Amino acid sequence: MPAKQNLSIFNLDLSTGGAEKVTSLLLKELVNDYNVYLILMYNNIHFPIPEDVNVVFLEDEKYTNHWLYKYLDVVKFIFKYKKTLKEKNIEYAISLLNRPNLINGLVSIFHKKTQYIISERGFPSDNFTSKLSLALSKFLYPLLYNRCDKLFSNSVYINEDLKNNFGIKIPMEVIYNPIEIPEKTINPSNLSKPTEVIKVVTAGTLNTRKNQIMIIKSIESSSKNYKLEILGEGHLKNDLLNAINEKGLEDQIFLLGRVNNVNDYLIQNHCFVLSSFTEGFPNALMEAMASGLPCISTNCLSGPLELLHENKDIEIGHGEFFKAKYGILINNDDDEALKKALDYLSDNPRERERYSRLSLERSNDYVLKKIYLNFNEFLNKKYTL
Repeated sequence: MPAKQNLSIFNLDLSTGGAEKVTSLLLKELVNDYNVYLILMYNNIHFPIPEDVNVVFLEDEKYTNHWLYKYLDVVKFIFKYKKTLKEKNIEYAISLLNRPNLINGLVSIFHKKTQYIISERGFPSDNFTSKLSLALSKFLYPLLYNRCDKLFSNSVYINEDLKNNFGIKIPMEVIYNPIEIPEKTINPSNLSKPTEVIKVVTAGTLNTRKNQIMIIKSIESSSKNYKLEILGEGHLKNDLLNAINEKGLEDQIFLLGRVNNVNDYLIQNHCFVLSSFTEGFPNALMEAMASGLPCISTNCLSGPLELLHENKDIEIGHGEFFKAKYGILINNDDDEALKKALDYLSDNPRERERYSRLSLERSNDYVLKKIYLNFNEFLNKKYTL
């Protein structure tokens, strides 16, 4: 048997984000085929790491979001990262998210023995908080991303955006996020039983992009009886609490904060809602489907159309919803459409059951074993430029 090749995954840390969860899952399979090094900028761990993985911290502190430290740290990490790749004789250097990707591109200039593979996890044109940061990225991405060997993202729309708006020319492919089917899932038949209250759940950071206020507005405007659980923390927590109190919905809507056992909460509900303005590839939606929940989602870029309707073109009128193959789609920020979609599931228990079965069916397309086979094939694929 030939010796295993040395492979590294480089990220900011392993905290609670979607890219970090994907990293944790892929590590479970990678250790079977490679000598794996997890290189992290900061010592902040949330997700489990297989014991066979070698962990390297470039900094022993936790991640800071202060803009000055972010840029000063990049300079410091370039040299530490390059030294690690050289010392560990890394043959495949994988990075996720834009800062690690940019460092990978920079280091590729000086250390050419390694194959550099980068991964974009969010929709690039909507990933930046200011025009200055977007303009800077449009300069740096083609300059440094194109020095790497290849790129994978989790949506066809991300790759199109990188090609058309950021000038990325290296080979790009889509590797969807993997998922593990939980031990406990919903029995679809139970969702067809009569109920006085429809229990709705959503999960995500409490910020403008996730747009949880839309769900609150739709519940306020409906005459149906709903209970909503919002899982997650974020800077808009007080704003959402104020909106709930002002609308007199304290007995219907609950902010539960960050929870570790998300699936235990999901399976206690009748429906999941994703209200985001934009996504990369929504892990929360995938997890809800894997639990067996019927799902309603905004048709935002990117991910929901690929998950719920196999990326087939659709048109949705304002205030209306679309019954997609695996769930229900609505337009961004359309609380009237969300109200109608919720009311539809409330009035049609057989549809709740049908979409529950379809959620479970669809989630099987993204199980870790299947996605890893695609990923490993991508790693070893040779491209002709």
